[in-house]
Amino acid sequence: MIRRTRKRYERVGDARYLTFSCYRREPLFDDDRIRRVFTEQLMHAREAMGFGVLAWVIMPEHVHVLVMPEPPDVTVTRVLQTLKRRSSARSLEIIRGSAPDRIAGLCDANGLTRFWQKGGGYDRNIYSRDELIEKINYIHENPVRRGLVKYSHEWAWSSARAHRGMETEWPEIDVV
Repeated sequence: MIRRTRKRYERVGDARYLTFSCYRREPLFDDDRIRRVFTEQLMHAREAMGFGVLAWVIMPEHVHVLVMPEPPDVTVTRVLQTLKRRSSARSLEIIRGSAPDRIAGLCDANGLTRFWQKGGGYDRNIYSRDELIEKINYIHENPVRRGLVKYSHEWAWSSARAHRGMETEWPEIDVV
């Protein structure tokens, strides 16, 4: 078996478009408590590590985040590890308490219970302002394309409202 390794390009000034999925693409974000855990961890990681958050959305089975890390101290690998580790542990506690029958479907071949799909997910450096705006729009329109809402600002679990200057309780975004 050939194991592929992900090459990450940690360049100062590059925004990073990240997508990572729930284990087996299960809709684990169908619970507002679990969505809240992720948003809290995003806020905490942002404050603790000092990276910028330009846009984000939580979908039922995956997350998109557009961040501005500051290498060498803050790398995408560190951002992902922090977000995934902390949100995973708390989210699995919620699932064990409220839907213990779901846990069996989250066990891998080694018997480990997983919240996130293994691996680094999708990672793309953003080089131009046009591409940055394209990714922000893509992130915010994701719930619309899926039929979850009619307008992006109606989806509570994204930065779309903040980008429109509307009030929101979720993580602040950094102005582009």
